[in-house]
Amino acid sequence: MSNIEVDQSGKIERTQINTALAFSDGIEASILILAVEKRMCVRKLRQRGESGRTFYLKLFAAALFLLLKDYLDQLEIITIDLEYPGKEAEIRAMLLDHIRKTRPAFSKEQIVFRGIGKKSRAHRKALAVYRGEEQPGRKVRARELLRLLK
Repeated sequence: MSNIEVDQSGKIERTQINTALAFSDGIEASILILAVEKRMCVRKLRQRGESGRTFYLKLFAAALFLLLKDYLDQLEIITIDLEYPGKEAEIRAMLLDHIRKTRPAFSKEQIVFRGIGKKSRAHRKALAVYRGEEQPGRKVRARELLRLLK
């Protein structure tokens, strides 16, 4: 079982830039969400009547799930960088909602939030994917995110 750190480069709510999410420590993975895909999500969510900061938190939690889903059996502790201070409980609840659809016994104590710092391997990996210096494990499409947000 692995204890991993997760970091984001290019905030999900900044729809004019790409977003990279990565985790590392023992095992590693990364995803990239192109700006055009984020804008498509925002447009669809607004059409559904959603608004404000909440849907960016929902998008972040959905993106976290897509990053982590294939590795859940291998993860002991998931440490997520403090991207949205004060919103950790909301993000944890949303992420757990996704996780527990496939792993009902996954514990909320397995998800921790703290600043991971610039020297973290997860930070370096997310930044390299964001800058195009490294290929992402996969690119996430708007339809994948929207499917999770139904």
